[in-house]
Amino acid sequence: MKKSLYVFVALVALFALVAAPVFAQGGGEASSPKIGFIGPMTGDNANYGVLSNNSVMLAVEQFNAKGGFNGKLPVVLVTEDSEGNVEKGLSAIEKLSSADKITGLVGPVFTGVSFAVGERVQNEGIVMISPSATHKDITAIGDYVFRTVVSDGLQGEVAGHYFYEQLGLRTIGVLYAKNDYSQGLYEGMSASFIAAGGKVTIAEACQVGDKDFKTQLTKIRTANPDAIYIPNYTAEMAQMLEQAKQLGINIPFVSCDGFSNPDIYKLAGGFTDGVVYVGPAKVKESVAYTKFVADYTKKYGVGPDSFATNAFDGANILLNAMDSVYKKTGKFDRKAVRDAVAATKDYAGVSGTVNFAENGDLVAYQGVYKVNKTTPEYLGTFTVVDGKLIKID
Repeated sequence: MKKSLYVFVALVALFALVAAPVFAQGGGEASSPKIGFIGPMTGDNANYGVLSNNSVMLAVEQFNAKGGFNGKLPVVLVTEDSEGNVEKGLSAIEKLSSADKITGLVGPVFTGVSFAVGERVQNEGIVMISPSATHKDITAIGDYVFRTVVSDGLQGEVAGHYFYEQLGLRTIGVLYAKNDYSQGLYEGMSASFIAAGGKVTIAEACQVGDKDFKTQLTKIRTANPDAIYIPNYTAEMAQMLEQAKQLGINIPFVSCDGFSNPDIYKLAGGFTDGVVYVGPAKVKESVAYTKFVADYTKKYGVGPDSFATNAFDGANILLNAMDSVYKKTGKFDRKAVRDAVAATKDYAGVSGTVNFAENGDLVAYQGVYKVNKTTPEYLGTFTVVDGKLIKID
């Protein structure tokens, strides 16, 4: 009796193995195609990861509510916490690729993690769309790496020229962190500022996770630049601004797209007045954007930041690409999905019209903002053409 039972179980297992559907390059099971998200969900900079992951969850929920892929299959989102750490990011993509067999990835959120994960997805053939990895070399990793955020290359160019030409700065001091994001912005802005005729009189560095910046700020005050550039994440910038006030430093501060995160006003609202920063270009509010903000705020009790907005577009572009491939082929081939993402044309996103350059960069402009107490006021949309600052509107 036992022998017969064993034979029966073995035959059932064999039949299940033969009958199971096979998807090219680990595209996932027919009942549950998966996409991944990697970002800091815990730690000092968890706000960036949580806000962006919220957007991806919202996109998945809305996509599934419409019937999923070809009106048949729901998509499953697998979120992994990188804590902003390269090693944890690599562990995350190992799990997502090998165990979860994701078809595509939204993220990572931080630049350093994106470099490491980008190499892995390129080798694995998994399309990646980062909403916030801005270093100019990220998309140089390969043709599976895309982003819905503006490259530091453009941000740095606009920042350097704007600071010199529009703010009238002739000297600038810099306090940057030793990570790819902060250092990349510092280098890009400096090259542009110097090319315009300015001079970087002092550049001080700090380590990621530092809490005390008074030594660096004191050195910068001694150099007496016209302004201090702080291209960092929210937690560090809040502490820099507060400690500068404690030291009695009255030199103006200028910053980067990291300042567009609304948490800066919760952490340093008493010290943000007058800060000028370069960030995402403001787009005319569309019906889609208004609905997105309303849906997001209702669901999570807080509004999205610019990276969360980018993540929503990235997630939907990925889902649309997967849906298109599934309708044509009945499977989720990773390369075919990558090609469909690359073919995105004039996508009407909540952040505006999205097009990708041949190298995977977002085709975009930069916005400039000045903070009035705790309210960012828009100063205009800019780009740089042939070394000249051009105002779009």
